[in-house]
Amino acid sequence: MIVRPRRLRRTATLRRLVQETAVSAADFIYPLFVIPGQSRRLPVASMPGVEQRTIDQALLLARQAWEVGIGAVILFGIPEQKDATGSEAYREDGLVQRAIAALKQELPELLVIADACFCEYTDHGHCGVLQGHDVDNDATLELLARAAVSYAAAGADIIAPSGMMDGMVTTIRTALDRHDYTQVAILSYAAKYASAFYGPFRDAAGSTPQFGDRRSYQMDSANRREALREVALDIEQGADMVMVKPALAYLDIVRDVRNRFDVPLVAYNVSGEYAMLKAAAAQGWIDGPRVMMETLTAFKRAGADLIITYHAIEAAQLLLPRTFP
Repeated sequence: MIVRPRRLRRTATLRRLVQETAVSAADFIYPLFVIPGQSRRLPVASMPGVEQRTIDQALLLARQAWEVGIGAVILFGIPEQKDATGSEAYREDGLVQRAIAALKQELPELLVIADACFCEYTDHGHCGVLQGHDVDNDATLELLARAAVSYAAAGADIIAPSGMMDGMVTTIRTALDRHDYTQVAILSYAAKYASAFYGPFRDAAGSTPQFGDRRSYQMDSANRREALREVALDIEQGADMVMVKPALAYLDIVRDVRNRFDVPLVAYNVSGEYAMLKAAAAQGWIDGPRVMMETLTAFKRAGADLIITYHAIEAAQLLLPRTFP
């Protein structure tokens, strides 16, 4: 007898019926880049379709995301003033704090995630306080705690430390609990690699280091086992969710983490991955929507529960329920 797997591929309806991996708008977390001012939208040249927006304009985009089924956003702030310690990150009335409050007032059910790092806020572009040309891990932890508490006070649902500082999760968890924010969750950038795929993000967030690079605190792209150690440490310290970043070139890491740990797993579909797809689609070299959905499906197939992606609204619109004759 000839085995005929093609029977179940014959029509689109059959293929949907037996599809093993499903992607939905509820899987997406949409990044927002917030800038000071009013009624301003600044396109990011290296990321077609992505803009820096003032809070009032970010609210419009968040509502658009909500209306197509996206339940969460992650905020990145680009302040007017930067200094050596990134003090705008932990000001009670800072840009991101005001954006969080505005989002929770406008869309109370939307989950607001506050990225907790200093690269957008420091005048040197590194992810913490410097001692000479090195980031002082423990001095940075003190400021991370202050920033996390200020985000929680503004109404953030989830704090997402992304600087890869040793001890960042336990420091933030302790600070949140001490201030009675025990219900605020932590999404740790647990396995964040020192990647060349971040280039366009640095345009969007204004976070390019003024000297050196971040290899002394972000992970070496050649290391696989180290990622599992980093994830284990963050879970032990109190992380409720963990992340692998970047995602597309690190699907083996996503699968390793999924196989080992049971907490919710986030894959960050980073700016360089997004920009490459958009550039190739603009040239007509690929079918942009199909490659986008194939890529997002790959993250889920590898084991991710959630995906941070700049494609979120576009993908969610494609996933809206169909009407059949």
